[in-house]
Amino acid sequence: MKTRYEISLTIRVILLLASITAAAFCIVSNRYTLLIFVGLTIFFQILNFIQFINKTNTELSQFIEAVQYRDFSLQFTEKNAPVSVRQLRRAFNQINTTFKQLSSEREEQYQYLQKILELVDTGILSYDQEGNVGWINEAFKRMMNIPYLRNISSLEKRDMSVYQAIISLKNGDNQLVKINHKQVLLAKTTFLNKNIETNLIAFQNVNEAIEDTEAQAYQKLLRVMTHEIMNSVAPIASLAETMERAIARRKGGKEIGEKGFGGKNEDEFDDISLGISTIRKRSENLLKFADTYRQLAKVSLTSFSKFYIRDLFEGVEILLEHQIEQQNIEFDVVIKKIELMIEGDMVLIEQVLINLIINAIDAVTNQQNPKITLSVFQNNHQQVIIEVRDNGVGMSDELIDKIFIPFFTSKTNGSGIGLSLSKQIMALHKGTITVNSVEKQGTAFRLVF
Repeated sequence: MKTRYEISLTIRVILLLASITAAAFCIVSNRYTLLIFVGLTIFFQILNFIQFINKTNTELSQFIEAVQYRDFSLQFTEKNAPVSVRQLRRAFNQINTTFKQLSSEREEQYQYLQKILELVDTGILSYDQEGNVGWINEAFKRMMNIPYLRNISSLEKRDMSVYQAIISLKNGDNQLVKINHKQVLLAKTTFLNKNIETNLIAFQNVNEAIEDTEAQAYQKLLRVMTHEIMNSVAPIASLAETMERAIARRKGGKEIGEKGFGGKNEDEFDDISLGISTIRKRSENLLKFADTYRQLAKVSLTSFSKFYIRDLFEGVEILLEHQIEQQNIEFDVVIKKIELMIEGDMVLIEQVLINLIINAIDAVTNQQNPKITLSVFQNNHQQVIIEVRDNGVGMSDELIDKIFIPFFTSKTNGSGIGLSLSKQIMALHKGTITVNSVEKQGTAFRLVF
């Protein structure tokens, strides 16, 4: 069945052919007066035919231009439109509607993907072969502590190790780097985008996974060490005690070295007794030391409940108030939201804060205007963060990497268990403990719940 456009076109062609035939007849029959009239008719028919064709071409051109510039808001009026273009306009409008719908769906998918990439904790960096950055997400900005990045060469001054890892990483490879004292796994993939080779690198924070593995390894090591130490030292302590008693009996109930023991070998017996006594005391101390670490390995949540941060801070402040006043230290407590609560074992978390504040007291000793700040706030992810900040001597990067290792201490009389215990307690609460320190400026420990 022919469309109106085809019928209209056919009629125009037939009428034009009829006019041409009439003109030929006028020429053959020498009717020149009639020929003038027929000629004018042919002229207007050709003009109408051109307008008919141009009308379609004009609207087709408008449609193509709208598609080219992605302007799908253009609508062609179908009502009262000439028959020649009515169906064409209807087709254009249908195509426009389809394109608009597809464009809207694509934009929604793009925005959805953008939102997902902004919310994930994995940093994402996209750049071309010239190093020009195409896109970075918020996680990458937070990880590198930068507001924007135009070219990856800018990372060279900020963190040389990260920059070297990026440029040396090959397609499909992974590499572990340290960013702000955290272990980050870099994974690279390369693809073509509009015939331009694009590099995409994912920065995944694997610090918690590595720390969990290390903590488990340390716990196993602690159990083995304490078991072996206690099994080996206990007989030594027992034997030393037996020998002390035997020597005492031989001296007639008097300890070696006591006045009245007598005998030419008295000095030798005194030395032997002193040595045995020293062995016994050191063995007993070593047993106590091993038992302490065995108890650390068994630390667990005993009372899990919700409590106010203000109550926690109040208890810590009362416990350490005298020591802080003795040291002449300015101690500030900052609670932005008095109603803030966390869920956990209040006794264990209190112990963590005591350890951190005592460390801060040691750090600010002999400092001018010593100051310690205990504060709590919420970050953008609604996590509760407790911070202990001091203006003490600070720590080097090398020292920061070691402070959470069991047995490690930088203090003369330190045991090396405070921070490792704190880290273990935070792990039990599904939280983390982080540190930021600058030498000669101060240190800040954060507990993230």
